[in-house]
Amino acid sequence: MAGMSFSCAAASSPVHSVKGKACRWRRHISACHLTANSHPFKSLHGCFASPSSLQDHQVHSEADYSAGKIEELKIRVGFTLRTDIHSTRSMVLVDTIQRLGISHQFEDELELILDRNPSAAQGDEDDLFSTTLRFRLLRQRGYNVDTDVFHEFMDRKGHFKESLSKDLAGLLSLHEASYLGVRDEEVLSQAMGFSEEHLRRSMLNLRPVRAREVNLALEFPRQRRMVRSEARSYIGKYAQESGRISDVLQLATLDFNLVQSQLRIEIAVLRSWWKELGLAEKLSFARDRPLECFLWTVGLFPEPRFSQCRIEIAKTIAILLVIDDVYDIQGSLDELILFTDAVRRSWGVEAMEDLPEYMKICYMALYNTTNEIGYRVLKEHGRCIIRELRKTWVDLCEGFLVEARWFSGGVVPEMEEYVGNGVSTAGTYMAFVHAFYLIGSGVNKQSSDVVNSCPKLFTSAGRILRLWDDLGTAKVEQERGDVASSIDCYMKEGDGASEAESRLHVRSLIHSSWLDLNGEALAATSLPRSTVDAALNLARAAQAMYQHGDDGRLPSVDQHIHWLLMEPIPEDNHISEEARVGRTSEFTVHE
Repeated sequence: MAGMSFSCAAASSPVHSVKGKACRWRRHISACHLTANSHPFKSLHGCFASPSSLQDHQVHSEADYSAGKIEELKIRVGFTLRTDIHSTRSMVLVDTIQRLGISHQFEDELELILDRNPSAAQGDEDDLFSTTLRFRLLRQRGYNVDTDVFHEFMDRKGHFKESLSKDLAGLLSLHEASYLGVRDEEVLSQAMGFSEEHLRRSMLNLRPVRAREVNLALEFPRQRRMVRSEARSYIGKYAQESGRISDVLQLATLDFNLVQSQLRIEIAVLRSWWKELGLAEKLSFARDRPLECFLWTVGLFPEPRFSQCRIEIAKTIAILLVIDDVYDIQGSLDELILFTDAVRRSWGVEAMEDLPEYMKICYMALYNTTNEIGYRVLKEHGRCIIRELRKTWVDLCEGFLVEARWFSGGVVPEMEEYVGNGVSTAGTYMAFVHAFYLIGSGVNKQSSDVVNSCPKLFTSAGRILRLWDDLGTAKVEQERGDVASSIDCYMKEGDGASEAESRLHVRSLIHSSWLDLNGEALAATSLPRSTVDAALNLARAAQAMYQHGDDGRLPSVDQHIHWLLMEPIPEDNHISEEARVGRTSEFTVHE
């Protein structure tokens, strides 16, 4: 995405009734409301209160207004999108809409512009910026566009032409496109190196604002940014662009806030479930982080339509954390063997008879929650999937037991052995399988067989999650009784590598895993797009969640929670978000 936009009058577009859509939004925003002194939220972990009738009426009125206004703006912006679908400026607007987090409002238009013209060579211009923008948008959409489109920008020796170094917009677009590469794509590997070299040189002669934009692209390419974080950040930046379209900006602001209101309702549902479950009270050693669990699901499933999936997956992550603490902190090796056998051997209350009391509580929470999710899938989609769900927990617990044996024996495993097992214990397979069946679209025998086999799409995302987890939490995890991390494994087998060198190596492994993930995402034609996107989004969320631990200048999880889930964007969004709130986004480094 090139950060470009254009002005286009759209007042002549037709306007239709929006009453029905507004009423549907009202139903989303009426379940509960949050109250505190001067802000809807007293703190990140504050209590959720029932609304008064006056507050409830206000919530309904605000939801009706926002939903109605969104529909009006959506019609006008959609009209603009459809006026010239083959132009570069249409692609720029598509890019802007995706970056602002409102592509879910324009699925028909995106299909018209991208799905019916799946070639990076088609368009009204063939300069570097236009070609690389089309290439990136199409690859993001799942089209395996050939890198031959870059050959016209290369000399006879197969190198990118030095004359391109003066085209800053083209270089930025080339750099972003290069992060959609897969293994053995030499052209995109070369594009990454070429663009990075010349962009770093250019920063010396750029104005501060432009230099920060270039540095942001170099440090955090868009392919690796968490969707909701990027939307929040870019809304503030887009408000400062001279070529911004006011309808697009207003739509993005209203949509972000309305979706945020929906997310807060989902949080209330999750917290109510968590409180009733009572694990935090009964098991004092266990982590009590429902909001953090929910933030993960916002990263994986950012679109409003995945509301129920977010809630249910957040439940499974919360239970995963408790089970992880059982294996890492509380359980003896003999007890952990008993617990693993109870999950593996049978699926019923009789399986927990020999477990200690604290494990019985944990087992019943897992058993009941899994069965409730299975019942929901059976009721809504007509599929009995308890066996498939249980299999993911068996895989998880067996992986935890392997780590417990390593820790008990003082073993530092080989790097690949550690990472392979770490993919299981990260919970990737568990989360993806549950989500696949909860969403329900595209589920058939072929796709089910692929999902249940834990395909490379899942393991590639899981490797990225595991490695980012190690970069962000290795020291803390070892203090609380966890096994050696990938950093320790490499220091052991890396010919005396230092911790700093090991961290660089882990980052290189993350980059390699992204190449695999990109390739698997393009090849996963038998899977629904929601599953493919979830794998990509997990890798993006992993960086957002763990990068603070690797670099303390970057925002923490609590800052993300506040920024994405608690604080609305002011509708008179005429000043930069970063300047207004005095904080940086997920991708901006504190000085």
